Amino acid sequence: MAGISCKVVLANAVANSLLTELHDGLAKLDKPPHLMGILANSDPAAEQYAQWTAKTVEETILAANVDPDISGVIVYYPIFNNRQDQYLQQIVDVAKDVEGLSHQYIFNMYQNIRFLDPEKQLQKSILPCTPLAIIKILEYLNIYNTILPYGNRLHGHTVCVVNRSEVVGRPLAALLANDGASVYSVDVTGVQFFTRGQGIRKRKHEVEEKEGWQLEDCLPLSDVVVSGVPGDSFKIPCDSLREGAVCINFSTEKNFDKTIKEKASIYVPAIGKVTIVVLLRNLLRIVQNSSTQTEKPAVSVERPGTVEEAVPARD
Repeated sequence: MAGISCKVVLANAVANSLLTELHDGLAKLDKPPHLMGILANSDPAAEQYAQWTAKTVEETILAANVDPDISGVIVYYPIFNNRQDQYLQQIVDVAKDVEGLSHQYIFNMYQNIRFLDPEKQLQKSILPCTPLAIIKILEYLNIYNTILPYGNRLHGHTVCVVNRSEVVGRPLAALLANDGASVYSVDVTGVQFFTRGQGIRKRKHEVEEKEGWQLEDCLPLSDVVVSGVPGDSFKIPCDSLREGAVCINFSTEKNFDKTIKEKASIYVPAIGKVTIVVLLRNLLRIVQNSSTQTEKPAVSVERPGTVEEAVPARD
């Protein structure tokens, strides 16, 4: 009987490759960047405490926005797990938002706009950390075809993303489709299809509802499957997977059972360490963006040929 041919790739290997680039970029800075992390929570049994926390977090963010010694800000959500959190996301200065959650960053991501200043193309837009981490893993695995032009390097790939949260799943589907992939986005409400159209001729992705479709309809068509369903009860039905699929798990729980190694060609069981390095890369990018008053583009910290390399935006 032949041995299992599935290659298990650990997040540490991907993170280490990105750390080399990160260190090179940091060495070119005049001083190390300063990242402020804001951690708070609300006690549902104490309304007064919750109100005090909201005021304190808001004041802390606003103070950090104008503090020249603070390069970037990260807020650990959820704090209140309601619209108050959305408000806090939007008051972080876009020039210090390392998580890419500001409205301008989100708008650019969905509209496939890669620069904050499209005319001058000096300041790269920041992408949310977890979706970008998954993209960096796909680049590491050579799923991105560097022979193709920038922005089209997933052309020919079909990806199934099992999760459509506003934090990870939907942004990831949009990013992958904007880079040329055909993407099935699956959650409990059904299946959506993200694509730039036949021949990827459209500038940005469009979304189509796949009425009556289920996960089992998408898996046999997908050469890449990315899953991030919370809870230990959900499992990808591995018998429905396409033979030789590349599978990535970004949930804290394992969405793939042990039979994944009998079907997948590559399996990435976790991505946490890559997400942390991507956060630091975003911080470096923000510092580089702030130096654009010199009228020179920020130095790219990515390997040539990667999706985030500083290249002209697409028409």
